[in-house]
Amino acid sequence: MENLEEYDDPVSYDIENNGYIGELPLLEQWASQESGPIIDLACGTGRITIPLASRGFHLIGVDLHAGMLEQAKKKSHELDLQIEWLEQDCTQLNLNCKSSLIYMVGNSIQHFHTNESQNMLLSSIHKHLEEDGVFIFGTRFPNAEELLQPSTEEYWKTYNDTICNKEVDVYTISHYDALSQIQRYTTIRKFKNADGKVVDEKRTNISLRYTYPKEMERLLSENGFETLHMYKDWNGTPISNDSYEMIYVCRKIGK
Repeated sequence: MENLEEYDDPVSYDIENNGYIGELPLLEQWASQESGPIIDLACGTGRITIPLASRGFHLIGVDLHAGMLEQAKKKSHELDLQIEWLEQDCTQLNLNCKSSLIYMVGNSIQHFHTNESQNMLLSSIHKHLEEDGVFIFGTRFPNAEELLQPSTEEYWKTYNDTICNKEVDVYTISHYDALSQIQRYTTIRKFKNADGKVVDEKRTNISLRYTYPKEMERLLSENGFETLHMYKDWNGTPISNDSYEMIYVCRKIGK
C-alpha cells in the first residue's frame, strides 16, 4: 500500500522521528486526570506510548503495521515496560476494554481519506471510550501555504542517520487534489558522505487527507463528540488563521 511506504523501515523511521515528543506534556496532563488504560491509536514504534508508560501510566498501543509494532515491542522490552501492543485496524477496533483516554498523534487521522473511513474511525473510538471519555488528536491545518506548495522539490529538513553514519537532506514534492482534499507527497531523502556529496537517494510516497475546521466540527458532533478545546499546537495555544496544526480535545457524549 502506498500509504505504508513511509513505515517500511521502522528503525530508520525512529532515527528520523523519535527525537520529537512535543505532544507529551498535554497528553500527560490529561492522562493524570484519568484512570485505567490509555489507548494510543496508530502508535507506530511507540514514540509517545513509551514515554507515557515510563511515567507510570498503563498504555495500550494499537497500529496496523506489524513492522512498526515489532520495533515498539523491542524498545519497550529493553526498557522493561509493560505495554500491550495490538495489531488492529483503527476503524474496526476490537479491544477487550474501554478507556477514559484515547489519543492519536503524528497527524495520523490524515490517513483516513474518505468520509466513510473518518466516520468508521470515530465510531470505533466512541465505542471504546468510557462514558465522558476523552479523545485527543492532531491534524495539519489546511492553510494556503500548506496546500498550495509548488510541485517541485522543496527542502524540508536535515537529520543524521546513525546506522549508515550519513547526513540526510529531506525534500518533498507535493500535489493537492482540491476535490478529494488529499495532498500527495513524494519524500526524497538524499544521503551525503563526509564531503557533502550525495551518494544515495530514497523516495517514498504518502497521501494525506485535509479536513477544514468547520468540517471537523460537524464530523465530531455527528459521531458523538463535543469539542472541549481546539489549539494551534500541542502547547495549548489558541487556534488562529496562521495555524499549521489543529489539536482537538474532545469528550464522548451519548452512549
